[in-house]
Amino acid sequence: MNWIDESSALLIVDVQNDFLPGGSLAVHEGDQVVPVINTLQGNFKTIIATQDFHPADHGSFAANHPGKNPGDFIELAGLKQILWPVHCVQGSQGADFHPNLNQSHWKKIFQKGKNPQVDSYSGFFDNARRGDTGLGNYLKSIGVRRIFVCGLALDYCVKFTALDAKSLGFDTFLITDATRAVNLQPKDGESAIEEMREAGIRIVTSKNL
Repeated sequence: MNWIDESSALLIVDVQNDFLPGGSLAVHEGDQVVPVINTLQGNFKTIIATQDFHPADHGSFAANHPGKNPGDFIELAGLKQILWPVHCVQGSQGADFHPNLNQSHWKKIFQKGKNPQVDSYSGFFDNARRGDTGLGNYLKSIGVRRIFVCGLALDYCVKFTALDAKSLGFDTFLITDATRAVNLQPKDGESAIEEMREAGIRIVTSKNL
């Protein structure tokens, strides 16, 4: 079945050096999504990327909380917040996209996580849903109705981006072989897929497209 049409967009989430092997918050096999995504891009006229883009003093970094370690929890913006290693700092190589990721046909890059007071997994809103990146309005303004989500990481930024896309009324697809999970707990990736499926997101592979 050919789901891709003129109203479709490929949304590439956070394929950045710090989330890839060797990065400060590396996702296992994260680099394996790059060739899959590059091939996928040939199917789409509209390609958008998100970029985690934190200030150095971001509240989600364990290093900014004396005595705390990555994996600990605090309260941030009124929400329970897991603390991460320093990652994707504005202007750093870690925040750059993977050098082999083809960017030549991207229409726009939406940056997120720039407010030090709140984390931002989704490409649409911050975690407190107080800040809006403008991605949803932009996609609607160019006639996008169907979104195919891929990138890193499945159980965090990809999941929340897909759920927000669905909540905004977009027909939303997850491309499973073009994403990988952090898996702080071994089943986190599987649980994320199930959560998305239950929300009405269609689960596909690149071969289905």
